[in-house]
Amino acid sequence: MRRTLLLLTAATTALVLTALLVPLTLLTRSHAADRTTAEATARAQWVAAAMGPSLHSPGERAGAEQAVESVNSPSQPDTSLVFADGHVIGAPTAVTDAVRLARAGRAFTYEPPSGGRQVLVPVQGAEGGTAVVQVSLNSRQLYDGVLSSWLTLAGIGLGLVLIGLLLADRLGARLVGATRALAGTADRLAGGDLTARAEPQGPPELRSVAGELNHLAARIDELLTAERENAADLAHRLRTPVAALRLDAEGLRDAEEAERIAAGVAALELGVDDVIRKARKPLRDTAGADLAAVARDRAAFWEPLATDQGRILEVSVPEAPDAPVQVPVPEDELVAALDAMIGNVLDHTPQGVDFRVSVRVDGSAAELVVADDGPGLPPESETRGASGGGSTGLGLSIVRRTAEETGGTVSFGNGGPGAVVSLRWHKPGSAKSSPAGD
Repeated sequence: MRRTLLLLTAATTALVLTALLVPLTLLTRSHAADRTTAEATARAQWVAAAMGPSLHSPGERAGAEQAVESVNSPSQPDTSLVFADGHVIGAPTAVTDAVRLARAGRAFTYEPPSGGRQVLVPVQGAEGGTAVVQVSLNSRQLYDGVLSSWLTLAGIGLGLVLIGLLLADRLGARLVGATRALAGTADRLAGGDLTARAEPQGPPELRSVAGELNHLAARIDELLTAERENAADLAHRLRTPVAALRLDAEGLRDAEEAERIAAGVAALELGVDDVIRKARKPLRDTAGADLAAVARDRAAFWEPLATDQGRILEVSVPEAPDAPVQVPVPEDELVAALDAMIGNVLDHTPQGVDFRVSVRVDGSAAELVVADDGPGLPPESETRGASGGGSTGLGLSIVRRTAEETGGTVSFGNGGPGAVVSLRWHKPGSAKSSPAGD
């Protein structure tokens, strides 16, 4: 946008200046010629007036020649006095038709074919007939000062173009800055930061867009808050039937059965409380966890079951306890997501199929990958992560929710011999790529 404004301003300014300066340069040239011609006419009339009385008497040609020569100099136009018999005093010149016409008593200006301009003034009463004073201007003398005037006009035009470009650049910077700020706010909202708000700046249209974007963000926040409250309320309502179940369990005659059912009801109560807590507090607002430590612990937890099924579980995790791989996910949520990824392998691949759990760090992001050597995901299931083996896909839905609600990304696909499920988060303090714009 900024470059487009500069090009548009430069083109418009150049067209306007061309329309103004071209006639002005022609007018300057014409004015210079008229001014020089007027000066030459005044010179010719002065010489005619000064030489007139001395030419009435015979033998005064010597004094007239000295007077004419005194007005000739290298920097001045050539001045000639042509007598009726063809004798010339001053600058050499031929007796042309213009000179003969001037002898008839008419003063005029003449432009010869060779260029330049001549001013002819008759002198009446000279010995032998009318004499003619001729002042000749060459092209350089005729248009003296035109080049400097043109250079001045060109400098003014260039200055106006530069001023126009400077103003356009400032305007473009303001527009581009306001647009980039809006894009940055939209990117933060898309990443799940519902506290992001745009500062109204720039022209009225962009201010209006910023206001509407802020209104949209507030509305999304309100809807999500209402959704969490509804989920918490629904979970809260479960406490009554759960309490009834606990009472029924306590009333059983079989003590062992009563204890078993009571333990299940207690676990259900804890689950309901956990749903209420998480519904009222988004995942983004909770503390993070060490991805490497969680991966090591859960791999150790699942390894006995993998061994019973004849599988080899490979673990690739950075061994640096003093430098944890911190990700913005609560530890219990991260454990649930990794358990769902490993459980998906154990439940939906044949026994004996090996799998791998790895944590990768590339400086700006951390990635958790679970890959197996099984048949892989069917093509229609790669984009949504469902196993296609009769599963509801609930486990991998938990994985997707964990990633998306904490600013990460999830991918399901096939790589090498089997399926690959990957969770990726930008590490705290690293910047995501932002949308561009000139």
